[in-house]
Amino acid sequence: MEKEITKEKLERYFDLTTRALKIAMERIIPGKEKHAKEIIDMVKNYLSDAEHFEKKGDWVNAFAALNYAHGWLDSGVRLEIFDVHDDTLFTVI
Repeated sequence: MEKEITKEKLERYFDLTTRALKIAMERIIPGKEKHAKEIIDMVKNYLSDAEHFEKKGDWVNAFAALNYAHGWLDSGVRLEIFDVHDDTLFTVI
């Protein structure tokens, strides 16, 4: 069991969330654009926060921000704002 946040772990989660964001942005369900924009903006803000914390060497808060970012994406999938079915990048129904 991993008990620490490593550079490799941060890189893995940055990659995971960035890929998930790209897919979500391409698969917005028609009529849900307003909600999708709100979610996408929040994800981008949290990704920016994560980058800021990482540069400061604050890996704990960087990791937390990445998890919040991905949580927003997962909520958009669960609320049927994004039409995705990839259970490796998202929590799908």
